[in-house]
Amino acid sequence: MRAEMHRPVKVWVQATGSCNLNCAVCYEECAHHPTLEELSTDEHLSLIDYFVDTGVMHVMYEGGEPLLRPDLLEIVRYAGRKMLTWVRTNATLVTPETAADLREAGVNTIIVDCFGATAPTHDEITGVGGSFERTIEGIKILKAAGHRLVMAFILNRINAHELQRYTELAAELGVPRVGCLRLYPLGRARDNWQRLSLSLEEMTDVLGSVDPPDGVTLMQSWHPKNSNCCWQNAAIDAVGTSIGCPYLRGLVDYGNIRETTLLDTWDDPFYRKLREANSISDGCEGCADTSGTNGGCRSTAFAFTGSWEGLDPYCQNMNQGQDLTVLPLSTRRIDGPVYRAPRKVSRSTDSEGEVCTANSRERR
Repeated sequence: MRAEMHRPVKVWVQATGSCNLNCAVCYEECAHHPTLEELSTDEHLSLIDYFVDTGVMHVMYEGGEPLLRPDLLEIVRYAGRKMLTWVRTNATLVTPETAADLREAGVNTIIVDCFGATAPTHDEITGVGGSFERTIEGIKILKAAGHRLVMAFILNRINAHELQRYTELAAELGVPRVGCLRLYPLGRARDNWQRLSLSLEEMTDVLGSVDPPDGVTLMQSWHPKNSNCCWQNAAIDAVGTSIGCPYLRGLVDYGNIRETTLLDTWDDPFYRKLREANSISDGCEGCADTSGTNGGCRSTAFAFTGSWEGLDPYCQNMNQGQDLTVLPLSTRRIDGPVYRAPRKVSRSTDSEGEVCTANSRERR
């Protein structure tokens, strides 16, 4: 029996919603410049203290492109002394100095988004010419600096024919792990769905045909072969909204950590419901024990069924004839949170009468 989690032990944090690329597979509509509403340096450092106080052991900083933040090194250096710290980047902005600084800061693992095995494929997906060469050079620099690396590949119609070659490229670069991720109907990826999407049969055929070279492990996010993360995920976007899971961005809003604590949002009734292992009817028996849920990814299930208790159609056992190349009209029209928690402000007053937000901490 799986133990119930009363608080998160790892948190995904979106360092910024801005990016220097224009990826067709992006799970949001990243701009080239950050908004004024994004969390400040002090807010990020205070948030790290809050994580430590509440038992969080692992934080991953993502984007957009986190290296666009001039204070990223200060943030990850502070986090790296206190918990397991990962960074996900497209690596186009990596320099030898940046790689050395990230290593010194204590970053444990760097995930590099590389969307093809060749420049034409990768650059078509990113929308920026020359980005493949810059990403590959960034990987080489990070590898030379001694970083533990994972290459991330989002499977779609443009790059599916290159997955085998991609695993071979990883071997040539000395990267031992490749993460092959599904395409989620969010952000720019949702807008480009007709051009990018594959049927479940096509995806299954591609995944089944890959034979990674020795020394390379291929991970994938297709239920039930992945360990589903719904039951344990916690995530905070660039402006401080608790969204539960990075793949629920734009769909849920459990409250802003400037106004309420992450643990308060963790206890939101709807958030708890999505974490329930046995809340899905007609799911695969036994998956609640092996993958944390018997119904698969809640984001994908909702997108294709319109129900938070629907089945994940990316699973062969639960697809039920769903055509994954066509998004339901209701999904295409989503332009704001489907669920927004009632606003509750957890505030205290210090000895001088000043109001302190829930995540305000004196850093130590």
